[in-house]
Amino acid sequence: MLPLVEVFKHLALGLAGKGSALWGSFLLTRRRNDLHINPEGVEHFRRQLISVSRSERNRNGTLSAHEKELCTRILAETAEFNRNNVTRTSAYWRFYEAHLELHWSFLAHMVSRNGGWNMTDLKGQWTPQVMDGPSLESIFKLLEACNALIFGDAYPQLLLYSESRRTGRPLWHLLPQFGVSRFMQPFWNRFWIDRNPVPLTVALIINEQNVIQGRVVADPYYRNRVFDTVSFRSQPILQLNQVVVPLRGGGDSGNRSSRRLAGRVLEDFTNLSERIEFGKSLYAMLFGYPAVLQSAHAFALQVPHTGSRADYWPSRFSKVRRQQKDGSPATEHAALDKLWFSPPLAEAWPDRPLSPVSEGDWFDSLDILSHLQRIDMPLVIDMTHEHLFGQYKMQTAVLSLRNK
Repeated sequence: MLPLVEVFKHLALGLAGKGSALWGSFLLTRRRNDLHINPEGVEHFRRQLISVSRSERNRNGTLSAHEKELCTRILAETAEFNRNNVTRTSAYWRFYEAHLELHWSFLAHMVSRNGGWNMTDLKGQWTPQVMDGPSLESIFKLLEACNALIFGDAYPQLLLYSESRRTGRPLWHLLPQFGVSRFMQPFWNRFWIDRNPVPLTVALIINEQNVIQGRVVADPYYRNRVFDTVSFRSQPILQLNQVVVPLRGGGDSGNRSSRRLAGRVLEDFTNLSERIEFGKSLYAMLFGYPAVLQSAHAFALQVPHTGSRADYWPSRFSKVRRQQKDGSPATEHAALDKLWFSPPLAEAWPDRPLSPVSEGDWFDSLDILSHLQRIDMPLVIDMTHEHLFGQYKMQTAVLSLRNK
């Protein structure tokens, strides 16, 4: 029983670390850039969305030869980088580095890193010991479907923006060629004029969450195989509800050599409105606080994404499974205070062809514009101890089962 006693000791230390999280949050949030959408802007988008005709979604007959070639090229490039979580995450980063004005691309990069870490957790140190193979497979399919669908919808929009910048003329009339909701065209039109990234970023958050709502979250397969299962209801233990942003270079977070984490916790993944507000909260945390943006950018610049949690915490995680002196795999007891196994994505899950998805425009009500009204700035954002606490909760679950 000694290892279990040790785990409970770690849990107590994790609870004590909440005070440190409050102080760390204060240091990170002392300086801020308010992200604001004025009411006149919301009314402008309302009028524009009313005027957008559904008939504009089919413009195949009006495309020039050059536009058809451009659409073919964008679709090919999107497919090339939509192979797996690592290629998607890297594509978001490269695009943001080329277009720093597009905040959403960096937000997507950091969230996509978390998607990869959640995927490899399913083959890591602890999760396989509390879930069976079919459950692990179903959760991976859920994570992969969300990751791939969002990329497949958003990346063509980013490439259209890049081409518009190159040619000096807006190409938003081509959005329907990629199945993008008519909801997005007014926001891209406005961004082209005023270069204000805030409304566009929030619109992309709204759009992408609606894309996965109808095609994944509401899908009977995922409802029966994932959302209604006991294992998914235990997601606070699995840490599927945590999105962390590794901070590197210190900023205002204290020790420059420390590996601190900013982040937020999502309570109910199945709730569309909650996911949208959660995305807005992550955006506010990332771009509303200069200390977070500076340190997160330094991390992304210096640490390529592999899917392993060793990317951000090499002192806690290892990409290689540790072995005992006799060559056998380390037991969960032996690993308690050692490096925890977190494999790279390429070793955990092979690439898979994307499943066909239903078509259609999700946008059918102006009520969704209520999410443009305000962006709340989160205050408690230091997740360093909370994230470590989550690891110990997982260990507690594993060892409790072993000691039954």
